Amino acid sequence: MGTDKVPLDDKAKRMRDLLSSFYSTDPSMLPNSGNSSSRYATLDDINSTSFDPGQYMNILVTKSNLEGLLQRHVEMAAEIKNLDTDLQMLVYENYNKFISATDTIKRMKSNISGMETNMEQLLEKIMSVQSRSDTVNTSLIEKREHIEKLHRTCNLLRKVQFIYDLPDRLGKCIKSEAFADAVRFYTGAMPIFKAYGDTSFHDCKRASEEAIAIIIKKLQVKLFSDSESMQTRAEAAVLLKQLNFPVENLKAKLLEKLEQSLTDIQLNPDEINNASMDPSPLASAHEAAIREFVEAVRAFQVIFPDSEMQLVKLAQNLITKHFVITEEYIKKRICAADLLGVLRVIWSNVLLMDDVLQEAALPDHSSEAAKVSVKLYVSSACSHLRQDVSDSLLKLLKKDEAEYSLEVALDASTKAVLQGSINVLLELRKILDDELGLLVRLRELTIDWVQEGFQDFFRQLEDLFLLFSTRNNSSATQDGLTEGLQSDKAFAGLVLVLAQLSAFIEQTAIPRITEEIATSLFGGSVRGNESGPAFVTGEICRKFRSVGDKLLQLYVKMRTQRISLLLKKRFTTPNWVKHKEPREVHMFVDLFLQELEDTCSEAKQILPEGNRKHRRTDSNGSSVSSRSNPLREEKLSRSNTQQARSQLLETHLAKLFKQKVEIFTKVEYTQDSVVTAIVKLCLKSLQEFVRLQTFNRSGFQQIQLDVQFLRNPLREKVEDEAAMDFLLDEVIVAAAERCLDPVPLERPILDKLMLAKLAKTREQNTVSA
Repeated sequence: MGTDKVPLDDKAKRMRDLLSSFYSTDPSMLPNSGNSSSRYATLDDINSTSFDPGQYMNILVTKSNLEGLLQRHVEMAAEIKNLDTDLQMLVYENYNKFISATDTIKRMKSNISGMETNMEQLLEKIMSVQSRSDTVNTSLIEKREHIEKLHRTCNLLRKVQFIYDLPDRLGKCIKSEAFADAVRFYTGAMPIFKAYGDTSFHDCKRASEEAIAIIIKKLQVKLFSDSESMQTRAEAAVLLKQLNFPVENLKAKLLEKLEQSLTDIQLNPDEINNASMDPSPLASAHEAAIREFVEAVRAFQVIFPDSEMQLVKLAQNLITKHFVITEEYIKKRICAADLLGVLRVIWSNVLLMDDVLQEAALPDHSSEAAKVSVKLYVSSACSHLRQDVSDSLLKLLKKDEAEYSLEVALDASTKAVLQGSINVLLELRKILDDELGLLVRLRELTIDWVQEGFQDFFRQLEDLFLLFSTRNNSSATQDGLTEGLQSDKAFAGLVLVLAQLSAFIEQTAIPRITEEIATSLFGGSVRGNESGPAFVTGEICRKFRSVGDKLLQLYVKMRTQRISLLLKKRFTTPNWVKHKEPREVHMFVDLFLQELEDTCSEAKQILPEGNRKHRRTDSNGSSVSSRSNPLREEKLSRSNTQQARSQLLETHLAKLFKQKVEIFTKVEYTQDSVVTAIVKLCLKSLQEFVRLQTFNRSGFQQIQLDVQFLRNPLREKVEDEAAMDFLLDEVIVAAAERCLDPVPLERPILDKLMLAKLAKTREQNTVSA
């Protein structure tokens, strides 16, 4: 047995072996019998039948010391006790089972004892019933045979009567047009007519055939009647086929009739959408026509099994026609709900026809057609959005809407771009959220189309703005944006609005629309990472920043050109060599200031104020101002012309080295920046016009007076006074260089003329007010 504890499975196996040896009488069933190769068949296996106690003790004494023997003794005593306990429990359990089995056998014996008597009684009763049944059958057999004979005779008489009544029945069916009943009656009588039609029922057969001939003609009329429904025609064809009428030669005509009937199945989107609120009879008629076509297809499949390809082509053409009508409907300005209403009707038609024409693969066919329609709707929505932006700008150029200010135009156009884009996204979201089977297949493609649509929308808007940045009026006219143009003034205002709108699109609209697209267009895209996103915000912002700068420069250029024309006219009209002594500030100064005032008014409507820089007052002096430079006036008052010219040149050169004035800077989107840029360019043009003329002393003094009067009004309008003073001084210097006798006005006379002009201006303003 060894010194280790016996495992639990070994113990269980030993218990089974003991029980088996106790109950078994077959020596071969004993455990470890014969030449068993069991692991227990060893010399020291105490449970083996060949166990030798003496040999086991010798081995144990040889291998173990006294302490080991005592330990083994304790283990064996514990095992013996456990075995006794297990054996006692086993005996108790089996004893209870033996008692229960004994009780069960006793009950079965008492129950079976009375069963034999009951079975004998039951057998006697069965024999008695069988005897009586045989007696009844023997007595009724003759009557039963007679009854069966009479029943057969009655059925025969009923059939004979039906044959005799058949012509009348067929006549009644003809009058009531119950052709299906007539065919059923006649086909039921055909076996009798074949057997006895030439003898007993000759007259009935002839009358019935005449009635059937009438029915066949009437069925042919129904078959080819345009006023009859396709279901009625199909039923007529089925009845003719049951009458063995050759309908195969009618196949081409019937298919032609079926094709003509499809032209009457019109899909009216307006009626479909109106039916959602108020059920329309025409919409119900459309559904009825589709169901009638389905029934006709079923009939054709029964009558002409080889007509499958023609029917498939008809069904596909019908769905294609529906989508063509839908595409025309989309070209109108419709909402997403209108499109969904039409697509639901088309999809229901597809499902109805797919039940009978699975070979047509109508769901796949309709999905391909729906791709075009949905993509067209997205493109149309973006096109209408672009038209809204154009319309908001067109009002600025209409003759009958002179009160339409730049501020209103900018507000309307910004709302058209931003809120209009959000509204379009909300409409397109309805298509993405809809669970219509036709649209679920296109969801990922629709997401790409929406992004591409907005990318194209902003690209087209950029192209539209670029037409103005190049002032290509012919192209702009084709687009309808210069229709009703009043003047260059109105066009210049529109250019300024477009410049500010471009800045709004770059800074506000694009980030907001990008956020809305990310929120609305949930789900995946079929473009993949290699193709890149369909809506590239960085590219759009970059382009509109460039377009906005071009438009702002164009506005400055247009305003400058308008004022430059006024200045050019002023300097090319008079003869400056013979100019009279100046008596007042020239009128062109008022016109110049009025043009600047109009420009300031336009800029104030839509542009923010800027930060004034280089602002100075008379108290701190100016190195370039004639008023603040008495040394210069003293030098200019010298009588010697050549010396005066030399002093002017020296002063001009000293000014260039003394002060570096930045004349032309980038135009910002502010009131002051735009007006300052225009003033600088106009003064530069004024300088060039002066250099092209030759002045006498009076002409030079007139230029001095006009320029000096311009200083204070221009200071109020520009943000860079240093540059403005520099350019005004440039005009005076240029006039002095081109003057034959550059003697300036004395200061008291100059102030007197300027005060007189100011008083006159105030008086005119009071009268006009």
